[in-house]
Amino acid sequence: MSQPARRSPAVGDRRAADELVVLLDPDHRPVGSLPKGEVHHADTPLHLAFSVYVFDPRGLVLATRRALAKQTWPGVWTNSCCGHPAPGEDLAAAARRRLGQELGLIPGRLDLVLPAFAYRAVAADGVVENEFCPVLFARVDADPRPDPAEVAEWRWVSWEAFRTVAAAAPWALSPWAVEQVHQLDLAGQPAGAFGPPHPAAG
Repeated sequence: MSQPARRSPAVGDRRAADELVVLLDPDHRPVGSLPKGEVHHADTPLHLAFSVYVFDPRGLVLATRRALAKQTWPGVWTNSCCGHPAPGEDLAAAARRRLGQELGLIPGRLDLVLPAFAYRAVAADGVVENEFCPVLFARVDADPRPDPAEVAEWRWVSWEAFRTVAAAAPWALSPWAVEQVHQLDLAGQPAGAFGPPHPAAG
């Protein structure tokens, strides 16, 4: 059986194609870097990423639908924001940068809630995600102003509603969000609208 071809970034993702992504060994130690546009394909190497769940003062979480031009899981509903730290970039700094770029948001607080989350998932077209992906919670006081090349739609929803979708209809969400919600449940998160204070570095 032929292997899926390595895909070039879709139009909406091309401007980020030259961003460098940190490659990792099995112990999650940096071993090099590649341009983002060369990382995701049928044999995606393990690399460093992060996921953010954004909460508003009401305790609602921001769910986003990935733009249709995204290279991986286009058009799929997921957590608030994802990204890749640049080589040498602090995790919290990377999360703040990406929240600004993708959603036009400045977080008032960041908490690291799943520091060791990792996953591997294969999309229907054969493209693989293979990430060591710490998870953070962010608190904001404003609605997002998303970049349409990144986000097609967004909604503030209750954590319980998001959790219910992840459990009852996992095909409706990104595979990483489904697994993250499960692990957050096991960790007792979120407590109230925000977890206990484990501030991210930076």
